[in-house]
Amino acid sequence: MSQATTPEKPQTMATTTASLPPLEEYNFEVTAVPKNPLGEGRYIKTAACLIIGDEILNGKTLDKNSNYFARFCFENGIDLKRIEVVPDEEDDIVEASRRMVQKYDFVITSGGIGPTHDDITYASLATAFNQGLVHHQETLRRMMEMSKNRPWITQQTEEQRTARERMALFPEKGEVLFVHKDLWVPVVRLEGKLCIFPGIPGLYQRMLDSLVPYLPLPPPSERPFRLQVFTSLPESSIAPYLTELQKRVKNEGVRVGSYPLLRQGVYVSLIARDEKRVRELGDEVVKKLQGKVMTEEEVRQAKDSKP
Repeated sequence: MSQATTPEKPQTMATTTASLPPLEEYNFEVTAVPKNPLGEGRYIKTAACLIIGDEILNGKTLDKNSNYFARFCFENGIDLKRIEVVPDEEDDIVEASRRMVQKYDFVITSGGIGPTHDDITYASLATAFNQGLVHHQETLRRMMEMSKNRPWITQQTEEQRTARERMALFPEKGEVLFVHKDLWVPVVRLEGKLCIFPGIPGLYQRMLDSLVPYLPLPPPSERPFRLQVFTSLPESSIAPYLTELQKRVKNEGVRVGSYPLLRQGVYVSLIARDEKRVRELGDEVVKKLQGKVMTEEEVRQAKDSKP
């Protein structure tokens, strides 16, 4: 066979971000923090997560973003009520996003905002909230600024440029938030509640963490404290005690959970806003179940090393 040249790969959010020169070369201005979108004095109490993508549902890609969001919500005192995964189908995205925005204070979507035919999140969400689509000029400018030194940029056809610019085609009433000085990709917020994120975990995580100043988060007093006790006793042996314990402390706002680790034992989780009370109950559980208080890091390491 004759030697062939490797075709240029189309630009996506993944290739744009992964192939960037060192981050310190970019210093975009971030968006000023706007007024509380929920109204003065209100803060986020409940949340939902909508993961979009056929690749999640057919098993090609392992979803990490919903787990990261769950930990984000817990650490910030937000009660995450629902996680859903839907295919790259407009009707599914429209139905789920409308329902979630009606019920919860903070909703995120993840996935489906690249340049290809199945990246329909922006268009579907525009339909969901009765909006048109418009190119956001500042996003286009930042996109070009971060791409101008890439050799493929001057070689793209008009069709390829149109596909690339789809990544800046947003619902016309969306609030565009540039939350990270090193990224051209913004968070687009609709209805003051729904925030649109890319699906690439590294990019998604940086953007979610950088969104914190733009969110009316609960005060520290509303954030829960979690304590975990490990016992080598089997779950069936500790079940009667945990059932009695949960009944006894339910009115105090304490949640009791048990999570077995195959052939090793059980983690008992105690969660409440009152740290002192949780620690008292933890001492009781340790004595009753011959257990040991574990740090979050010890729990993660144990789960990672399980057979």
